[in-house]
Amino acid sequence: MVVRFPAPLRRGDRVGVTAMSAGVPANIRSRLTFAVATVAGRGYDVVLGNCLDTRDDVPGPVSAPADERAAELMTMLTDPTIRAIVPPYGGETAIDVLHLLDWGAIAAAEPTWVIGYSDIDTLITPLTLTAGVATIHGNNLMDTPYRPADGFVSWLDIAAMAPGTTFAQMPPGRYRRDAHTDWRIEPRATELELDAKGGWRRLDEDGDLHVQGRLIGGCIETISNVIGSPLGDVPRFVRKQAPEGTLVYVEAAEDNAYTICRNLHGMRLAGCFEGANAVLVARTKAPNDARMTQAEAVMDALGSLDIPIVADVDCGHVAPFMPLVNGAHAQVRLIDGAAQLTQSLG
Repeated sequence: MVVRFPAPLRRGDRVGVTAMSAGVPANIRSRLTFAVATVAGRGYDVVLGNCLDTRDDVPGPVSAPADERAAELMTMLTDPTIRAIVPPYGGETAIDVLHLLDWGAIAAAEPTWVIGYSDIDTLITPLTLTAGVATIHGNNLMDTPYRPADGFVSWLDIAAMAPGTTFAQMPPGRYRRDAHTDWRIEPRATELELDAKGGWRRLDEDGDLHVQGRLIGGCIETISNVIGSPLGDVPRFVRKQAPEGTLVYVEAAEDNAYTICRNLHGMRLAGCFEGANAVLVARTKAPNDARMTQAEAVMDALGSLDIPIVADVDCGHVAPFMPLVNGAHAQVRLIDGAAQLTQSLG
């Protein structure tokens, strides 16, 4: 079996928007409108789902009851005219739709690009592991209007690439220390000031690095609840679709170091790092604890794997954001402090 890559987006294609997790509150609806216009400006027909806004009659941080969100996502995944699906942003409990999806029908359908990160990793990582479909761990819709940092590309560019395309991304060496833009005040924001310096670094040891494998991973707080289940069987993925091994990427959104340490240990016990040639750890603002930093949490759980561990990779909740394609064959080079990640869509 090989990873299936969706057909590239072409002008006139339909892009579905559905809130698989959190809905959009009224006070930032203008940002959603601007983000939709950004995608439409690339020549795509944007289809807005019914599960989109926050609703007073639905408890919890979701756009609609789980069965409605699952049904809308299934409709978009199996509609051959919808070529990509992107949520407004993440949320908290996308896991409640997993058991409601028809995974056999998804695997049998023509593959569709699904994009997102944070809580959306709860869905896109199983789509790759279980249905064998490449997905994009990339900016959700509300972040899509931001201009990519120097050296990075947008998920819109990746989804339009021809099969077999290889592309490289180089980190800009800067990141954003502050919180995100207040979309209530600046709904049309397109620039993110990168106000701090910082590049990738090895946690396991010093020295240069050149390693390769199939990308798989996501947000620790969300995928740790799926890895090891039938929908998160990484060893099966390695056997069937990544015999060359994997590059596992992980990122902490907000949990403290003790919790991240426990979750990484659990992911390791569940087989997440079997066949891994390296681990990529995203830069994080998640808090340290009194006797453990976030970096120490990673090394406590994963240091004895005896594989390279690269930290401060730009693929988490700290801007800028480097899109990663789950299922893509990738190479990471870190030479004399200069980093590059190359991905191949095939």
